[in-house]
Amino acid sequence: MIETLQHRPWKVLKSENILHIGPWLSVRQECVELPSGKQIPTWFILEYPNWINVIAETKDGRLVMIDQYRHGLGVTKYEIVAGVIDEGETPLQAAQRELLEETGFGGGEWSEFMTLCPNTSCQNNPSYTFLARGVERLEAQHQESTEDIRIHVMDKADVLQLLQQGEIIQALHAAPLWKYFTVVSRLIG
Repeated sequence: MIETLQHRPWKVLKSENILHIGPWLSVRQECVELPSGKQIPTWFILEYPNWINVIAETKDGRLVMIDQYRHGLGVTKYEIVAGVIDEGETPLQAAQRELLEETGFGGGEWSEFMTLCPNTSCQNNPSYTFLARGVERLEAQHQESTEDIRIHVMDKADVLQLLQQGEIIQALHAAPLWKYFTVVSRLIG
């Protein structure tokens, strides 16, 4: 039996916003007190907008994947569609918008698949993953000026192979795909 967790929040003694970079990132510095009474004089919270991911399955059972260069690591890798939830959008609306913008695919049946948090220690944003089944190409992709995205419609076995070979390295993309292959697709024994 799984034990019920006791919530033990830290007490915020001082909080100061020390950096704000447009809509993408703010940094807050806090002085906190633990339930034990110990104080941590400097704790940083990275505030990002909430994110979405989409596992998109076409009508013929293939997966819509993308690749793009990621400057943080200096690599180009396969990913699932992802993006930021804009102000006023629900996570589902953002997921549908991002899939259409990045790939031109849409429609189908959508369900919330899982929610992950990038780093619960110092980030305040969840990442919602949606499963979209039966999507089809509706229009051309509409990339933002900062995007250079290539679309790949792949057999599930090929995507699973990419995962197994460590070719999908974005953790918030790999984890939902592993769950997909374990729970939904049943390609893994």
